[in-house]
Amino acid sequence: MNDFISALILGIVEGITEFLPISSTGHLIIVNQFVGFNEQFTKMFDVVIQLGAILSVVVYFWKRLIPSSHNKSSKNHKIFDLWKKTIVGVIPALAIGALVGDYIEKRLFNTTVVAIALIVGGIILLYIENRKPLNRITSVDHLTYKTALLIGLIQCLAMIPGTSRSAATIIGAMLLGASRVVAAEFSFYLAIPTMLAASAYTLLKNGMFLTSHELLVVACGFLVSFIVAWIVIAGFMNYVSKRNFKPFAYYRIVFGIFVLAYFSFL
Repeated sequence: MNDFISALILGIVEGITEFLPISSTGHLIIVNQFVGFNEQFTKMFDVVIQLGAILSVVVYFWKRLIPSSHNKSSKNHKIFDLWKKTIVGVIPALAIGALVGDYIEKRLFNTTVVAIALIVGGIILLYIENRKPLNRITSVDHLTYKTALLIGLIQCLAMIPGTSRSAATIIGAMLLGASRVVAAEFSFYLAIPTMLAASAYTLLKNGMFLTSHELLVVACGFLVSFIVAWIVIAGFMNYVSKRNFKPFAYYRIVFGIFVLAYFSFL
């Protein structure tokens, strides 16, 4: 398949799945079974298109994330406070990832693990949605540092492919009393340092020496991922303000069963 078509498909998959609670890594592992590149280039390519998705978060939430001289001092204080909570939240992933990241990548990055994680995550999402919501935390500003740290610990479950970093943080935040909107919003913020750290590690480990053709292919995937992710973020934030996560739970379960069945009979 033409490399640019592959880049387009993978960029769309990354952009759609990165911030929805359905696992971008799991989808990329599966899609790479049919569309993709050699193993070394695939690792680097997947990281770069994730960076495109990260950039979309920064652009979409620019006013909430970037201090400005035009802001009141109280607003800039809230922005710095949010960044500090986000950094606290990413500490567990940095520590645990450094210890077991390589082991997980070697042993768990396969379609069976992805399928099982999709199904289990879907069941947990249904459980969360079927219980009475706590909704004690109705604004990201009201998250405590302790809560941010606990969400970060739960996020570490997403190191298992198919779990979904977004799903883990959303589930963790809701279990700790956050509303759906707060859980989704903090999930986006926490993605920035988490994914930047993971991307930097992967790039340093695998290198980034590209031919001119490979550079154009990567640029295509990056741009597509950025645009699609930006659209998805806007739609998702509007969605969670009015509806629940049950459709994503059902999707995870159905897709997980399909993947398990399909690759079991290959």
